[in-house]
Amino acid sequence: MATKIRLQRHGKKRYAFYHIVIADARAKRDGRFIEKIGTYNPNTNPATIDLEFDRAVYWLNTGAQPTDTARAILSYKGALLKSHLDRGVEKGAISEADAAKKFEAWLKEKEAKIAGKAENLAKAKQDEAAARLKAEADKKEARAKEMEEKAAAAEAAETEVEAAPEAEAETTPEAEVEAAPEVEAEATPEDEAAPEVEAEATPEVEAAPEAEAEA
Repeated sequence: MATKIRLQRHGKKRYAFYHIVIADARAKRDGRFIEKIGTYNPNTNPATIDLEFDRAVYWLNTGAQPTDTARAILSYKGALLKSHLDRGVEKGAISEADAAKKFEAWLKEKEAKIAGKAENLAKAKQDEAAARLKAEADKKEARAKEMEEKAAAAEAAETEVEAAPEAEAETTPEAEVEAAPEVEAEATPEDEAAPEVEAEATPEVEAAPEAEAEA
């Protein structure tokens, strides 16, 4: 019976995780399976892989063919390399001790890469948190400055309102006192000129009887 190592979908919509299973090649993707050998959760960073390493190597050695995604997972965990080294030992191409050394060296290198990636992710999270805190502090500082400016503007407006009545009280009496004498001084000469006109008209009236006597 041809077998495959494949992923079986579980979880909710847009939050799927997968079981790594051994299934008949003719079975449906999410149908019956022979054995479950691990889980794969792509929703975390990095992705979480839980694999029964020895069972994965066993099924690879018995001829189970992994799908593309399953192959990537098995390669990441070293199951494909271990299966390849085991076949080399069976054929006599390499000794068991050399195969173990090669796998141990690969495993150490892989662990160092994983640790480096985890460190970079942690540093990136710290930098992101620091940037977020700085942005919040800048925002608070800008808001406080804006409030101070508004308070200063309000205080200046109150000072102008209080100073306005004092200025009016100082200017109004002076204007009234200075304007009054000017109006009276202009009107007085006109009133005094009236008697002069009446004095000039009187002799003409008195001359009339003399003209009648001559006639």
